Amino acid sequence: MNREMLMLVDAISREKNVERDVVFGAVEAALAQATKKLYAGEVDIRVSLNRDTGVYETFRRWHVVPDEAGLQMPDQEILHFEAKDQIPDIEVDEYIEETIESLPIGRIGAMAAKQVILQKIRDAEREMLLNDFMSRGDKVFVGTVKRMDKGDLIVESGRVEGRLRRGEMIPKENFRTGDRVRAMIMEVDLTLRGAPIVLSRSAPEFMIELFRNEVPEIEQGLLEIKSCARDAGSRAKIAVLSHDKRVDPIGTCVGVRGTRVNAVTNELAGERVDIVLWSEDPAQFVIGALAPANVSSIVVDEERHAMDVVVDEENLAIAIGRGGQNVRLAAELTGWKINILDAAESAQKQATELDASRQLFMEKLDVDEEIADLLIAEGFASLEQVAYVPLEEMLEIESFDEDTVNELRARAKDALLTMEIANEESVGSEPHQLHDLEGLTADHLAKLAENGVHTLDDLADLAVDELTALTGQSEDEAKATIMKARAHWFTNDASSQES
Repeated sequence: MNREMLMLVDAISREKNVERDVVFGAVEAALAQATKKLYAGEVDIRVSLNRDTGVYETFRRWHVVPDEAGLQMPDQEILHFEAKDQIPDIEVDEYIEETIESLPIGRIGAMAAKQVILQKIRDAEREMLLNDFMSRGDKVFVGTVKRMDKGDLIVESGRVEGRLRRGEMIPKENFRTGDRVRAMIMEVDLTLRGAPIVLSRSAPEFMIELFRNEVPEIEQGLLEIKSCARDAGSRAKIAVLSHDKRVDPIGTCVGVRGTRVNAVTNELAGERVDIVLWSEDPAQFVIGALAPANVSSIVVDEERHAMDVVVDEENLAIAIGRGGQNVRLAAELTGWKINILDAAESAQKQATELDASRQLFMEKLDVDEEIADLLIAEGFASLEQVAYVPLEEMLEIESFDEDTVNELRARAKDALLTMEIANEESVGSEPHQLHDLEGLTADHLAKLAENGVHTLDDLADLAVDELTALTGQSEDEAKATIMKARAHWFTNDASSQES
């Protein structure tokens, strides 16, 4: 029987073109699975099969776990102190094994054993094919549609299959069995049965890779695509940079008579592409990203990572785009929050902000309107700036001498301290205090207190747009702040469940 087993292993190995060790492992798994059925609990069985003689031994084993962890699976685990009684030098995470009677091969359910072995062989074949495919380093999967699976496309390339989910296809794009498909390889998920390669045609990375294939200068390192934003099937923007002054980045990507960009557009169901010149200057980058709209002026808010972009009436609709598409793609491309304003809205906003800053300085620094306007004209917008901007910068203001500057800085620091104390008093003895929350400045705390937000619960109940309106934080900062404020809810829930 042992000789027959060795012959069977050799035959399967040759037939399936897999290593003998893989087949031996499948046989061991089949024997272990059959042996487990003789026990009532979920025992752990290991079978060791000699590769030369075909003789095999069977062991029941227990995993050594820390004493404090306790036994989660009593049929498979043993506490460390108990294991040391049997093997004094055994460590946690090792195994204690006990030899048990081996199940004769003749008594194994032939079909069950065969299925286990064949499944192991199929898994090994699949893994070998997948490793061979991935070793080629391809980023784009090229294949044909094999079948539909719950709305997803199963795409076959050789003997390897990829899965293109419905949400990763370009809208209104339809494929039939046998159609040729190109898609970006996003990840490899071995838990997916049959088609472990996850594909996408709507990801920005796919467009970047298509341009890389069409524009040799990118592969040569003369050009670089810095970022990409897509509204799949409709419109996209890419930002390009030239590392060689002799190479025009936009013209090179467009190609002679548009051949290169058209090749990408045709592959992506007519998706229009705006090619934008990348710039280290964020304002210049945003102006380019909003093309074809012409920008009149732009105001950068570094703290909120946002920009107010002013355009005239003629360019307002172009800058925003249909359904806000143009400004949304520009924001995704640049990574900046972009607010489009016309001249009237810009003037009104500036007047409102100017008046708020003037009132803040007059009230908190105890200065007249002339001094407040002078600070504003020099670019000061908050008490923190007055208090902590380097002394040399404030001394550059012609109307200020050193005594005046020191007095203004001292008043600003006193005002900030007073506001912080007032905020702590307004919070009082509440169990969850806002001043302990990371990311909130004294100015934020004061504005929240003025609007009746005194505790973490008050803050946690706010919507993102409400918080941005109160504190001037960006949308992402507001989301993060609200999530931090809600953290104690989950901590309390977990504590109550444990008790």
